[in-house]
Amino acid sequence: MDFDALLKELKSELVNIFGEKWKDLKNESRKDIDQFLESSKEKLKRWTKLLASGEIDIEDYEWLIKSQKDLMFMQTLHSSGVNKISLGHFKNKVIKTIIGVVKTVIL
Repeated sequence: MDFDALLKELKSELVNIFGEKWKDLKNESRKDIDQFLESSKEKLKRWTKLLASGEIDIEDYEWLIKSQKDLMFMQTLHSSGVNKISLGHFKNKVIKTIIGVVKTVIL
């Protein structure tokens, strides 16, 4: 498993979903996405290896990824006045995207 390639794919997908919702903020979002992925990188790597090796199942993986939700501080959205409900929905979409990409690559 090439974790760096997976991380690159995750970044690309996350920038795309950000751009779908807030086109005018797509470029500014890269910093937030990079910061989140960097702060979660070691955990994501460890958990993804555990999933790939069969030591945890996809439900455990989802739970672990969801535990990172509070680390997602989207400064760009917060500064732009996006309300907390929209931000919460976006964070949920980020979680689903991460899990979807990992499922596609690993399983």
